[in-house]
Amino acid sequence: MGFDSVLKFFLPKDRVFYGLFEEVAASLVQMGNTFSKALREEDLSKRDAILRTLEDHEHKNDEITHRIFIELGQNFITPFDREDIHYLATALDDIADYIWGAAKRIVNYQIDDQYNTLPAFAEIISKSIAAINTSVYALRDMKDLRAITEACVLVNSLENDADDLLDSTMLKLFSSNISAVELIKQKDIYQMLETVTDKCEDAANVVESIIIKYS
Repeated sequence: MGFDSVLKFFLPKDRVFYGLFEEVAASLVQMGNTFSKALREEDLSKRDAILRTLEDHEHKNDEITHRIFIELGQNFITPFDREDIHYLATALDDIADYIWGAAKRIVNYQIDDQYNTLPAFAEIISKSIAAINTSVYALRDMKDLRAITEACVLVNSLENDADDLLDSTMLKLFSSNISAVELIKQKDIYQMLETVTDKCEDAANVVESIIIKYS
């Protein structure tokens, strides 16, 4: 039995979940940073190559989420409600799924992002994930409830920014002379990116519900 296995054996079972959630959050931060880096890349072939690497991150998140569900099925003692653990794991996994979904669309559609909406969305998403990461790490001891609350409020504010960005971009698109096909492709991508911020807000809402119950 290796040292890690021995350590896990003696680790209180309810504490395992914190480490797994922190792994998911850290993986999401990597995804957000990679996504933002890709959409700032002017060389489209390099951009697409970076975006394709997000599939590996998405698979990693799936594996960690699966481990959370396994632990949930094996452990009777949990740090907070089993339903909340399930909700939070699912919400975090949704963020990864939708980022990868957006990345695939960007690669496949090859749109003309004339209003630089893609990097603007990527920045909002990256900031949202960073705030989610802060809130998830603070769950371990719940000593700094203000930091958790401020992080969740920031996520909600950023989601509003994403709504505004989507609205302003749609107005520009519908008043432009681009083809119907191009408009449909761009609309699909931008709506998918806005949905990523919705998923971040969903995760923040779960965190808020947890601290309300246990603070």
